[in-house]
Amino acid sequence: MIRYSYQFSVFLFIFWGVSLYSQEKKQFYDVANVLQNIIPESKADSWSLIHQVSGKDTVIKSSSADKNYLSQSSGFNIGIAEENEFYYIVYSLGGKTAYVTNLEELKKFTGRIDNIQDAAVSVAAEGYIIDENFRDVAGNYYEDSSNYYLDLGKLTSKECPYQKKYFTLTISKSTGNISNVKDNGSYIELYNKKCTNNPRLLKIEKKEEPKDEPKKPARSTKRR
Repeated sequence: MIRYSYQFSVFLFIFWGVSLYSQEKKQFYDVANVLQNIIPESKADSWSLIHQVSGKDTVIKSSSADKNYLSQSSGFNIGIAEENEFYYIVYSLGGKTAYVTNLEELKKFTGRIDNIQDAAVSVAAEGYIIDENFRDVAGNYYEDSSNYYLDLGKLTSKECPYQKKYFTLTISKSTGNISNVKDNGSYIELYNKKCTNNPRLLKIEKKEEPKDEPKKPARSTKRR
């Protein structure tokens, strides 16, 4: 009996260890790494991922040596992009060359969610981003046998204040649908001098103005 109890205890210890390990959060390395590891659903003969910065193309990944493609003037990003920076995909299907230049096309190109990278791409079209500067809150994930869990950022306001929030999204492995979205609050909130709703300015305005000292009664002068 003692032997069976010991074996059962060891089994529970191993099970808990595996469960905790499987739920340990991992950070996305960067946007380029995520895009390189998507699994296209379309049966493309070949595909290449291009990163363009200030008009200069860099081939990040290519499944063929074919370089006969046209440089694109616009593209997509699933993170915080600098000005004049984007990605696009060129692929060959049935002897024809096609391009992926926006997030909706990227989601369609990826299709069914096969891995965590596909999961990140699938929600990018809804505004969720990998914030490489804040990966601890808006660029990490873990998974279990049923779901992917992603902590991602989202730009919620470009006005006063400039604001980014982070969310935990639960994506079903079986359906690819988002089953839950948890709002974790803002992690960036910036006010500039022109923001009339800046709490600091409002606090200054609410300060009581100094009260005027009571006026002393005027002295009466008697004529002699």
